[in-house]
Amino acid sequence: MAISVIIITKNAGATIRRCLESVAWADEVVVIDSGSSDDTLDICRELGARVSVTDDWPGFGPQKNRALDAASGDWLFNIDADEWVTPELGEEIRSAVAAANPPAAYALPRRSSFCGRYMKHSGWWPDYVVRLFRREAARFSDDQAHERLIVNGKTLKLKQPLMHEAISDLDQMIGKMNLYSTASARGLHARGRRASLGKALLHGGWAFFRTYVLRAGFLDGREGLMLAIANAEGSYYRYVKLMLLEKKVNGKQ
Repeated sequence: MAISVIIITKNAGATIRRCLESVAWADEVVVIDSGSSDDTLDICRELGARVSVTDDWPGFGPQKNRALDAASGDWLFNIDADEWVTPELGEEIRSAVAAANPPAAYALPRRSSFCGRYMKHSGWWPDYVVRLFRREAARFSDDQAHERLIVNGKTLKLKQPLMHEAISDLDQMIGKMNLYSTASARGLHARGRRASLGKALLHGGWAFFRTYVLRAGFLDGREGLMLAIANAEGSYYRYVKLMLLEKKVNGKQ
């Protein structure tokens, strides 16, 4: 059964080579880029990926569906540019798709690093993500951020982890926080959600408590505390941006 790897990119030159080299066993690699200005496209073409560049940015879900539609394999494996596959996981993936009567999809445990530390708690491990699926059995949601794969059928779990360099430094963390909080606020507004400053504070406080206490982030040392604060800030800004977006749409500023 042919396996297509699908990746969406933008200015991923620092990580895309490691990602692509880790999936060199795939029958096809499809990259949909949204206007990189670094060497991302050169690296992708050098390593044999089939690259398309889009003029717009419709959000993570729609962009991943474009990659899905461009692929030709019986099975699709979705991976982000800052992730990579170990040889053990690659072998497990190939065995999974060759099994008799396979399910519609497989979820993988993802091992993520935050500022150089692989997190063992904080809700980051084991972080199961559905990434391997039969073409006809799944499609991504249309969410601009925090998209999900909608699977029609049974999902089983693989054992080997997908590696993920989630956050390499604080500058990247702040950039991602700004990007995702804006996209999330727009998505919430489109679904009719509303916010206030008080609601933003409550969501931020809950995000910290959930990460640091309920999910034992305190066992991840200083990085656990940093992540809990980052989650609180991201949640707070999401709802503040939603509040301000509503105000702007209603012509109150």
